[in-house]
Amino acid sequence: MVDLIKSVEEQYLKEGVPDFGPGDTVRVSVKVVEGGRERIQVFEGTVMRLRRGGANKSFTVRRISHGVGVERTFLVNSPRVDKIEVTRRGRVRRAQLYYLRGRIGKAARIKEKR
Repeated sequence: MVDLIKSVEEQYLKEGVPDFGPGDTVRVSVKVVEGGRERIQVFEGTVMRLRRGGANKSFTVRRISHGVGVERTFLVNSPRVDKIEVTRRGRVRRAQLYYLRGRIGKAARIKEKR
């Protein structure tokens, strides 16, 4: 029974998803529908958390837009997510970076993994 569920779940998994984690800076291309038209919008920011759940794998990205912090959660295997690009690898010691919510400007910087 478990094998059957796993095989059903595997057909929904997306191919070519890069390996990324909390602290990494990613560019997520999202399909946005406006009226009858569909376009791709890029959301770039720092990955705050990564929830691993097979087909339900999701991640939250945070960025500062006009001085206001904006967080957005994406499902990795969603048809709305066109592609994910890792632009920078961050060196962090936490799985969830909720402490970034209380920081602004240079205090919110994350060291780059070399």
